[in-house]
Amino acid sequence: MKIHEIREMKDEELIKQIDLQKKELVDLRFAHQLKQLTNTSKLRLIKKDLAKLKTILKDRELEKIAAAKKENKEGVKA
Repeated sequence: MKIHEIREMKDEELIKQIDLQKKELVDLRFAHQLKQLTNTSKLRLIKKDLAKLKTILKDRELEKIAAAKKENKEGVKA
């Protein structure tokens, strides 16, 4: 998954995608433990995608908090 694709998603879509990636990671780990997973690089890709999704979601949350603080400071000055 490309970073520009992730940035275009809405917050709700990001949360849904994070849940899907977590479930897929669990399934891949089970398959790996049972020696059914032939392409183990999928584990790494899923982990990286999950990290990207979480990073973008956290950045958006921090931006909202910063905007709210800025509005509060401007309101106090006025």
